[in-house]
Amino acid sequence: MLKEFKEFAMRGNVMDLAVGVIIGAAFGKIVTSLVEDVLMPPIGQLVGKVDFAGLFINLGGRHFDSLTAAKAATPPGPTLNYGIFINNVINFLIVAFVVSWWSNK
Repeated sequence: MLKEFKEFAMRGNVMDLAVGVIIGAAFGKIVTSLVEDVLMPPIGQLVGKVDFAGLFINLGGRHFDSLTAAKAATPPGPTLNYGIFINNVINFLIVAFVVSWWSNK
């Protein structure tokens, strides 16, 4: 059984898939940094000095000045983190665009 597994794992398609997953994970981190550290700060400045990662709607009865304060509270305050969602949508769009472009080469 171990010999059969080794033969399966060493086939070209499995190795290609493994390399693709590793490169994809690294690419995902690069895109996340691009969005959070390079793209969103200037966009936030242009639309009124907004930090998108800190945008939230408080769903609880207590008041919180920031998302960090809501998460640090005991118990944590329920929040709808739409700013983080916006960042993740932009991440997805960039990755989807690159994958689409790459697959059409």
